[in-house]
Amino acid sequence: MARKIGSRYTANQILGRGSAGTVWLGEGPEGPVAIKLLREDLASDEELVGRFVQERTALLGLDHPHVVSVRDLVVDGNDLALVMDLVRGTDLRTRLDRERRLAPEAAVAIAADVADGLAAAHAAGVVHRDVKPENVLLDMQGPLGPGGSHPALLTDFGVAKLIDSPKRTRATKIIGTPDYLAPEIVEGLPPRASVDIYALATVLYELLAGFTPFGGGHPGAVLRRHVTETVVPLPGIPEELWQLLVQCLAKAPASRLRASELAARLREQLPMLAGMPPLDVDEPETETPEEAEESATAAAPAAEEQRVRRRGAVSLVPGAKPDSNRDTHTSMLVPGPDELSGGARGTARAPRASGAPRPGSARHRVAARRRRVTFAVAGVAVAAAVGVGAWLASSGDDSAPPQETHNSSTP
Repeated sequence: MARKIGSRYTANQILGRGSAGTVWLGEGPEGPVAIKLLREDLASDEELVGRFVQERTALLGLDHPHVVSVRDLVVDGNDLALVMDLVRGTDLRTRLDRERRLAPEAAVAIAADVADGLAAAHAAGVVHRDVKPENVLLDMQGPLGPGGSHPALLTDFGVAKLIDSPKRTRATKIIGTPDYLAPEIVEGLPPRASVDIYALATVLYELLAGFTPFGGGHPGAVLRRHVTETVVPLPGIPEELWQLLVQCLAKAPASRLRASELAARLREQLPMLAGMPPLDVDEPETETPEEAEESATAAAPAAEEQRVRRRGAVSLVPGAKPDSNRDTHTSMLVPGPDELSGGARGTARAPRASGAPRPGSARHRVAARRRRVTFAVAGVAVAAAVGVGAWLASSGDDSAPPQETHNSSTP
């Protein structure tokens, strides 16, 4: 059912829903538009509405081919809405859900487009703060780029900042999506442009691998990994591209590239990636404590395999469908120093070649036990053989040929 948004726009059809609001296909004086209608509880927050109006100039001033432009901000009664360009296509999460991972050339081309958009935003003093596949739109009507990629546009600029008001978050909360949060945000520092670089590098890793480098499991474990763990190399990734990822996933913000530098470096990689197939890696696996206890005594590999579960992003919204489990603007407690310094046992995400068990997994423990049993049996056999040889050597059989010995204790 159509509804009026302010005096100039009509929302005709729902295109999608998120934790911050609903996106509608709408109509305005200049033709079709996308209207992001924020939740009513946000519209009733006077402080947030004030921030919304304050951000108007910055948001309307972002004009770049790889940014979904905001045309208008509407504050009308209970309606709080961003009117944006309509992009005919899909979001990057939908493509990932369909293909699991992309060929390196296409993945790098998409990341370079997003980096270009971030460079323009950062130059205007705007930090996105929620870069993730859901906020990257692919223009299916645009010209194909390297690897057959469609032009990528970054959307939802300013929404995280608008919702992250002191009244809502205080000093003990953080706003964002756990898989893509930079370590400094987890530690409670104010977000600067470098947090977008970290998030984009995480997205690129996900495009190549099919999973994020630190995601999976309980949100607290995800946050701790961002702060304490080092990203594990992906089998088969070109060394130059890997070093670029490592630099942008650095724990220290000052070590990361600027958005313009990242875009240029990524485009330099494209000729070397032409024709390269998607990486052949398996997603890291995880187990519940009960499953780990069971697997410690299991003997059958088939039973082990059934107990292993793929590690995916945790659902942060009650009742959310699997495809929407990385919703934006989920409020989480900032972990304390003791939590961040706690052991990461059972949380490491170590990618590996397809078919190889992850160290510490149920399959890996079974293989290790089998090796120990094999070595033990072999050791018994060797010891028995040595004992028999020694008995024969001391039996005084004159018909046996002389044998050399190398025993340091012989006088």
